[in-house]
Amino acid sequence: MRNIMIFAAIMIGLGTFMAQMADKMTPAPAAATSARKVAPVETVGQAGSRSLDIPRDSRGHFQTQGRIDGQRLDFMVDTGASVVALNEKSAARFGLRPTRGEFNAPVTTANGTIKAARARLAMVDIGGLVVRDVDAMVLPDEALSENLLGLSFLSKLKRFEYANGKMVLEQ
Repeated sequence: MRNIMIFAAIMIGLGTFMAQMADKMTPAPAAATSARKVAPVETVGQAGSRSLDIPRDSRGHFQTQGRIDGQRLDFMVDTGASVVALNEKSAARFGLRPTRGEFNAPVTTANGTIKAARARLAMVDIGGLVVRDVDAMVLPDEALSENLLGLSFLSKLKRFEYANGKMVLEQ
């Protein structure tokens, strides 16, 4: 399990690095450098497949909103994160409050190694893309400022890719 957590941390770091490199390779339009948020666009394609286009924000990251148990949460799409990662404050909004003893999974982050609590989410809805039975980790608020939409969600989609300056999720 320790090796898995180390691998997850490396993947989180790699995902962050790749997002920064993509930002440097593609100049952001002047309008994208403002602080405003751009809403993701949902489309319905052939045979009822759903697609969600998430534009880059002013930092070059892909931010979107989702729902867990009806509670709206903000996420940063992180293809380098092995699982969905939630901070304690966000997890508490839908009733997930791990005890101190449940924070027993070591996770290596850019700020060092911390302990996280394992969780399983019954359903995560991102712009109408619904995935059930999603592995997650709850991290202390001081260790995770933004919730991460990781591979435990993304890998259950038909596809996800970076194309034309957008993150495209398809189910």
